[in-house]
Amino acid sequence: MIPTKEGDIKDSMETERKTYNTTLKIALIKKLKILSAETDKRQNDLLEEAIKDLLFKYEKKGKDKTK
Repeated sequence: MIPTKEGDIKDSMETERKTYNTTLKIALIKKLKILSAETDKRQNDLLEEAIKDLLFKYEKKGKDKTK
């Protein structure tokens, strides 16, 4: 099971990490950089937060279908 709830996520220093490369639209990258500067959060942390939210969203949709 992929941990998707905030309480299920270990501190990033305790979690095993692996490099993952992809391409993104230039406009998204620019907005991500701005958000990173405004929130004083690393871009990687913002991307991980977005991925967790997306996984939680789809996990919830899957559970709704089984009811």
